[in-house]
Order: sequence, then C-alpha cells, then structure tokens
Amino acid sequence: MSHILTPETAARFAELALGHVTREYPHKLDHVMDGPEDVLGPRALHPIFFGSFDWHSCVHGYWLLLTVRRLFPDLPICRRIEALADEMLTPENVAGERAYLLRAYSGGFERPYGWAWLLALHREATQHGDREWGAVLAPLAEDFAERFRLFLPKLTYPIRTGTHFNTAFALILALEWAERHDGTLTTLIRARAVDYFGDDRACSGWEPGGDDFLSSALIEALCMKRCVTPAAFRTWLEGFLPDLIAGEPRSLFTPATVSDRSDGKIAHLDGFNLSRAWCWRGLADVLEPDLAALARDTAETHLDASLPYVAGDYMGEHWLATFALLALGAANV
Repeated sequence: MSHILTPETAARFAELALGHVTREYPHKLDHVMDGPEDVLGPRALHPIFFGSFDWHSCVHGYWLLLTVRRLFPDLPICRRIEALADEMLTPENVAGERAYLLRAYSGGFERPYGWAWLLALHREATQHGDREWGAVLAPLAEDFAERFRLFLPKLTYPIRTGTHFNTAFALILALEWAERHDGTLTTLIRARAVDYFGDDRACSGWEPGGDDFLSSALIEALCMKRCVTPAAFRTWLEGFLPDLIAGEPRSLFTPATVSDRSDGKIAHLDGFNLSRAWCWRGLADVLEPDLAALARDTAETHLDASLPYVAGDYMGEHWLATFALLALGAANV
C-alpha cells in the first residue's frame, strides 16, 4: 500500500517541529570564535534559527511548518504555526540573522546545506500570500543566493558525500528557488550540474556510509533530472546506472539498517532511507514503465523501514520529519 501524506500525518509532523524550532538546547553550533567576546549562546547569535539542535535543522523545521500550513490550511495546528511565524519572521530578526553572515570567518557558515534550505524556506514563504513572510525573508535569501553565485564558479569538484556537504542536494533546493527568483542563478546551477556530473558513468553504488543521510548516487541522479531535458536525462542515466532494471547495484534498492537511534550520526540512516524514497519517487516519472514500478516499490520499502521512527529520540526527532515530508511528496522540492 502506498504511503501518502494525510492531514493527520501532517499535523503530527507539525507538532514535532513546533516542539523543537524554539528549543535552544541541546545545540550544536557552526560558529568560529575570534575572541572571548564571541563566546555566545545560540539565541544571542541567531534570533530566528536558534532551535532544533542546529541552525540548518531549525531552518527546515520552519520550512516544514509553512509547508503544512499551505497544504492543510484548515488544520487547527496552523493557527499555532501562524502565530509563531508572525512572532519570529520579523525584519528585526532577519537583520540579526544577516548580521551573523558579516562576522569574521562566516564565509563557510552552513555551506551548502543550510544555504539551500534557507532558499527553500523563502520559496515556501512566498507562497503564503496572506502574510509578509516571503518579503521579510527576501533579504536573507538574497544573501545566500549571492553566496551560491560566488561559490559555484570556484567549486572545481563536486562534493559527493552523503551528508551536509553534498553538492547535488544543495543544487536541487537552490534550483527550485532560482527558477522563481533568479534566472542567472538558474542558468549557473544547471551548467555546473552538467560540469560536475555530466560525464559520470557506471556508478558503483558503494553506499550507505555509516552516517549518511543522502544517497550520493540517487541524489546526483535527481539533480541531473532537474537540470537537463527528460531525453538527455534518460540517456545520461543509462550510462550512470546501466543495470537498474536488473536491480543493480543492489545497494540502491536495500534500506539501511539503523542500529542505534540515540546516536546522532547513526540516526542519520533513517534520513537516508527517507531521502532515498524521495529520490526514487522523484525519478519514477521519467523512467520506462517496468523500472518506474520498481522505483516506486523501492521507495515504499524505504518508507516502511524508517517512517515509523520519525519521533522517539531527539537525535532524529529534530529533523527527520522534514525528510519524511519530502518523501511523501509534499512539495515540489
């Protein structure tokens, strides 16, 4: 039976996010201290995104909340989402987040995962026409778009790891924003994706690693699908993963085993299963019928493995619902 996003599931995900986006501790900072005056807590450094264990999880926690509000506006929990967003997404707080980017040694802050999620949040916020959230976040989104514009031309080699540094994942989210807001960045992202991945052949599928939450192979494939024509993508995929219809590499069809969900790194593997499901579902519509059916079945297997574990331990609870929302097809990204 296919997993779908129901109002009840969406409300449960929103309840989880409301429980962590303003929870300041425990917290893992991405913060360089240039002197004793820089020894500050999360809320002092980040007036909006101080919760959820780390900055990027807080950003995509707000993305989850606004997405639920758009998809299911009549849910009672949406009134709480609106009140929180009205309180937190203010010009003054955005100015504080922007000021952090001007600090010494902030050039690599949250690059590229947090950059991409901030753009995804802004893209989502612009779809709520009855609120000013999109306009308020626009200057911060532009700051991160400019960072992409400056960074991508000098990133000679893509980063293929299955964690936050993955280039393809960031390009997917940034492209979704750019297609609405920035034609120049759109062109740059598509060109760089082809530069990075266009000649890749015979992917081995050596995954997952022990703390991956992204499939390096399938994220790359999804990125290429978004950046080239359907015909060009199918030709590319035949060279990149030539044995998919035979179920090979087998690793791409087998959900990861999560041995300890209280270990923050090992808990990444639940996200790996969920993001794999997102990829397989996202790829299926351009595949031949037999392979499309296999892709959809594989997505369901991965959802079965990790969807029940979105809540339970804070090491997963502060972020996994975001990837569950992606996997269930809640947004264009």
